[in-house]
Amino acid sequence: MSTVALRLDRQWRRYTPLQRLARYGFYLFTAVAVIVSLRTIEIIPEFLYDAPEQVADLFGRMWPLDLDYFRPTLDALIETFHIATLGTILALAMALPVGLMAARNVTPNAGLNLFAKFIFVTSRSVNSLIWALLFVAVFGPGPLAGTLAIAFRSIGFTGKLFAEALEEANRGSIEALTAAGAPRMSTIILGYWPQVRPSFWSIALFRWDINIRESAILGLVGAGGIGVALDTALNLLYWDQVAVVLLTIFAVVLVTEAVVTYIRGRVI
Repeated sequence: MSTVALRLDRQWRRYTPLQRLARYGFYLFTAVAVIVSLRTIEIIPEFLYDAPEQVADLFGRMWPLDLDYFRPTLDALIETFHIATLGTILALAMALPVGLMAARNVTPNAGLNLFAKFIFVTSRSVNSLIWALLFVAVFGPGPLAGTLAIAFRSIGFTGKLFAEALEEANRGSIEALTAAGAPRMSTIILGYWPQVRPSFWSIALFRWDINIRESAILGLVGAGGIGVALDTALNLLYWDQVAVVLLTIFAVVLVTEAVVTYIRGRVI
C-alpha cells in the first residue's frame, strides 16, 4: 500500500529542472538582447511622437496621383521584367552544373561537393544590392548590371534546391540504367531528370517571382528597372510620382504571385 501511495503522490512535469533552467536562461538572454538592441539603435522618442502626423502628411503629398508619370513607370517596369527573366535564365544555366556537382549521389567527390557548396554560400551570402553595386562598378549603370546581379544572387538558391532534389531521387531506375551499361549522361537525363523535373520548374518559377521583386529595387543603385523611376521621384521629392511607382510595384507583385501559383498548380 505504501508503494502505491508513493506512486500516486508523484506529479508529472513536462520539463526536467535542467530543461526549465535552460528555458529561463533563454528568456533572460532574449530580453537582454532586445534591451541592448533598443539602446544600440538609439530610438529618439521625439521622432515617435509626431510619427502619425508625418505619415498623414506624406500620404497627403502622394494624393492625387501624377498619372502622367505612369508611362515612364510602365517602360521601367518592362525593363524590370527583362532583368528578372534574363537573370533567372542565366542563373538556371549556371546553377545546373553546380547543382550536379553538389549532389553527392551524382558526383561522389568530397572536394567537388565542397567547392559547389562554397559557390552556393558565396551567392546567397551577398545581397542582390551588393551584387548590383559590384557590377555597376564594372559595367557601368544600366540593366546589364542588374541582370548579372540577379543571376549571381540566384545561383545559390536554385542550385542548392536542385542538388537536394537530386539527392532525394529514387535509386531504382538509376541502378537499372547503370546495370544496363548506360553512359553517365544518359543516366542523368533518363534516370535523374524525370524525377527532379517538377521540382526544378517549381524552383525556377519561385525564383523568377522573387527576382521580379528584387529587381524592382536594383535601380536605386543604378542597375536599371523600375527602381530608377522610383529613385528619380524620391530625389526630386515628387511624392505623387512615388505613389504611382509604389502602387505599380504592389500590383505587379500581386499579379506575378497569382500567375506563378496558377502555373504551378496547372502545369507542374
